[in-house]
Amino acid sequence: MFLKQLYIFAFLINFVTLSAQNGMTGSKNFYIKVAPTYGFIFEHRSTIGNLVHGYAPGLELDFLKPTYGNKKWHKEHNFPEVGLSFNFINFANPKQLGYCFALSPFIDIPLIKKPKKSRLYMRICWGASYVTKHYDVNKNPKNIAIGSALNTYVQFKWFWHINLNEKIRLEPGFSFAHTSNGRAEVPNLGLNVVSLNLGITYKLKNDVVHAPLQDSMSLWGSKHEIVIWDAVGFNENEPPNGPKYFANTFGINYYYNKKNTHKFGAGADVAYDTQNAYHLETSGHPSNGWTDLLQLGVKLCYSYNIGRVSLPIEMGYYAISKPKEDGPIFHRIGIRYYCKNGLMFNFTLKSHWAVAAHFDYGVGYRFNFKKKRTLEN
Repeated sequence: MFLKQLYIFAFLINFVTLSAQNGMTGSKNFYIKVAPTYGFIFEHRSTIGNLVHGYAPGLELDFLKPTYGNKKWHKEHNFPEVGLSFNFINFANPKQLGYCFALSPFIDIPLIKKPKKSRLYMRICWGASYVTKHYDVNKNPKNIAIGSALNTYVQFKWFWHINLNEKIRLEPGFSFAHTSNGRAEVPNLGLNVVSLNLGITYKLKNDVVHAPLQDSMSLWGSKHEIVIWDAVGFNENEPPNGPKYFANTFGINYYYNKKNTHKFGAGADVAYDTQNAYHLETSGHPSNGWTDLLQLGVKLCYSYNIGRVSLPIEMGYYAISKPKEDGPIFHRIGIRYYCKNGLMFNFTLKSHWAVAAHFDYGVGYRFNFKKKRTLEN
């Protein structure tokens, strides 16, 4: 029950931060989109091959609003559209994999700066999913892909807007979707679905908008910043239904902000993970105390910024680590939201290459240096 509450909390973080970020789009215009999808389960591990029985059809229903420039990030990202998406996926294996129902906030970003009759977009989407069939030692022991009913859902999509008239547009494209629980419960290989889709979007309102365009070159308080954060996580190790392990990570990141939309940097993590005691014991070198469970990592950092929402990607190396089970390289992806007072909320996934370690739920604070004039965002 506690882990389910964490998933719900994580979804609320994503939904509330994106809603707060998207907030006033500058218009009452509203769109609805219906998109049939047809794809296949990408076998990222040979061990899930026996679970794949056919192609994976689905359906997407979106509620979205355009942006018009009343916030600086609208212009920075070529006036994207924001909204909430419902996705249904039939995994073509009703007995073992069942069906997926996902609900997730999203942003559709034009990849072509100037509006055209046909325009390429990219979608970034992260929410929650419910999978009707998951691992059960008695009823479904062969499902090693999904270990829990409630999971996270991530989708990346590339598609075209083809305007047919003022109210209707055609949206062909393709997408990549992933659902898993971040190793909160095992097994957790996850399911990846690659799909073609064809959407029809209808404009419900057609208000005239006169939103002032604002300067978008000074969202961040400075070019240079330091972010200090702390997060907790929980995971499970094989075999299923075993003990839950606790992890805590303290991190410090330096960033150089470039044109608001991108920032690059480096940092360090100090991680304390009780699962390391299990790794040390099974390797024949039991821990002598809590210090043996510590890991010091150095990392390179990148974040894609959408106003106050930041999507980090980090790749690190364990400079000090007594456990060797997971290898020397670690990664982190996720979402962070920065408040005006510097407070930061963190929901990220730590992994070792394609193997999830745990979700990080945490808070932090951003320190700006060489502060410059900013506009309200």
